[in-house]
Amino acid sequence: MSARLLLAGYFGCGNLGDDAILLGFLEGIKDKPYELITLSGSPDRMMNSYGLRGIPRLDFNEVNKAIDEVDALVFPGGSIFQDVTSMRSVGYYYKLVANAKRKKKKVILLGQGVGPLNRTFGKMLTAKAFNMADVVVVRDPASGQVAKQLGMKNSPRSAADMAFLLPKPQISEDSNRYGVAGMKTIGVSIRPHGKDKGKAVSSIFAEVCQRMFQEKNMTVLIEMDQMMDKRVMDMVSKANGGKVPDSEISRLR
Repeated sequence: MSARLLLAGYFGCGNLGDDAILLGFLEGIKDKPYELITLSGSPDRMMNSYGLRGIPRLDFNEVNKAIDEVDALVFPGGSIFQDVTSMRSVGYYYKLVANAKRKKKKVILLGQGVGPLNRTFGKMLTAKAFNMADVVVVRDPASGQVAKQLGMKNSPRSAADMAFLLPKPQISEDSNRYGVAGMKTIGVSIRPHGKDKGKAVSSIFAEVCQRMFQEKNMTVLIEMDQMMDKRVMDMVSKANGGKVPDSEISRLR
């Protein structure tokens, strides 16, 4: 009988980086007979896009039922143990680990980027979660050092981010379709920063796009995070008369 795994992370929430981590993990275990369930921001999207059964990640009644069903709780990666965005992230993932261990399930942390952690409570919860886990693998030496500084009892193993397991993309003949009159295409990813809701960032990148166009380069805005990036992308495009295209990624979601 194959083992059943519950995958936990910021999956199905509109973040390309986190979904790439999930897809890399799936690529790495594609020949293994595991049964998979995934905590997701959008179970429908998880099924339609990846063929995986998704559980609403914020519905803890359903989450706890899923933990009961599986043999192990697996975190495929990402910098999810952090308190920069808020304490909710580290608190949420600590709660998952604690619930799984209380139910005597295995907990496996893979490809973890640890931090930034600025608050005492966030550091404490992260250390507790890592010490409860059966396996801890960090994705870079700095994260390993942070884990030890926080009070992790055993030295974590190190491995690359799961996204590196993704197969090489197929480049189609029309990959330069955004180009105009032989222009090179340059992808630009923008993220709001500070308290002005992206106004300063959008102003800077609007000028960057203008200068690139003057140098015969066509910029294409790439939405890495659906919740955070779209508004700033629209501001940049508007400042350039609506002439800065975005990638198909955001329109396919």
